[in-house]
Amino acid sequence: MSLWGATVITNLLSAIPVFGQDLVQLINNIINYKIYIIYNLLILFINNNKTNESKIISNLKLPTIGKVSHHALKKGNKEVRLNKEEYISIPYQFIAFLVGLIDGDGYIRINKTTKGYISINLVITLHLNDISTLEYIYSVLKLGRLTKSKDINRPTCQLVINKTDLQEVIFPLLKHHGIFFLTETRRNQFDKAMFILQKEIKLYEELDSSPSLISSMSVLPTTALEYVNLSFFKNWIVGFTNAEGSFFIKSNNDGCFQLKQRIHIELFESFKLIFNTERSISFEKEKYAQFSVSSKRDIQTVINYFSFSGLHPLIGLKSIQYFKWLTSLKNSYRYNSLIFPD
Repeated sequence: MSLWGATVITNLLSAIPVFGQDLVQLINNIINYKIYIIYNLLILFINNNKTNESKIISNLKLPTIGKVSHHALKKGNKEVRLNKEEYISIPYQFIAFLVGLIDGDGYIRINKTTKGYISINLVITLHLNDISTLEYIYSVLKLGRLTKSKDINRPTCQLVINKTDLQEVIFPLLKHHGIFFLTETRRNQFDKAMFILQKEIKLYEELDSSPSLISSMSVLPTTALEYVNLSFFKNWIVGFTNAEGSFFIKSNNDGCFQLKQRIHIELFESFKLIFNTERSISFEKEKYAQFSVSSKRDIQTVINYFSFSGLHPLIGLKSIQYFKWLTSLKNSYRYNSLIFPD
């Protein structure tokens, strides 16, 4: 939690013109170095104390999905990656947050190579101004490749995680924690990738001949309450908000919190339960669903959720937007009686 709190604070500095990003990078390097030292001291302590708990921890395994080619293991910078079993120590709050973010701003890319083979990657794409979000994710996972596109019309950044790391780390972690994707498109991509890996399908033409055999790896909730009861759901919402949420002040000076994406009726109905509101879900062009609140009572609930619930914090540009929003609310006569974080 201290790491996450420090991340939110340092991300605010990225708004400083010219050298803001460099300052954030410097501070993050210092934080990560301290965490690294503390982590190794804890490992040393555990190794020197043969308790039952440490024995249980040491026996935990992350089984690889499918078979990994020895050629694939030689590719990439494996010296940076953590030991495979160390990934179990990454808090499930972060994994749930990451899955929510991917449900909003990521995708699992399954392509046909020039030689007819199958390539699989996990890709998260953000505006270049939000590169600190991807740097944070990379600092935790130590996986993937960060790239930048400085196209004048659409400057973006990407974190791309390859097939081997998905097989050995990311997908096993999802199974280990019982966390899964909640949007239809992402679930279909994940199920297809898992089918390929488990069946060890190499050629794309083999996949074309067996689409009907692909089944879901997890059971999707059928009611709003079932979504709410998912143990990872609240942290998933934070990640989803980081991708698809907005905090803003309307033209009439009302504060507003909004979530918008393709229509998933029961998923969006569950937001009403989480934020304890009767506001109806609106639909746009029979394609998008929108959850939006602005009443004084609802805004306090939103603040309580993102500031006082002990969940994974918002990061990057979304955290900056959130804190600017809080400042505007504090300065508003209508909202200045609300309880705000210090």
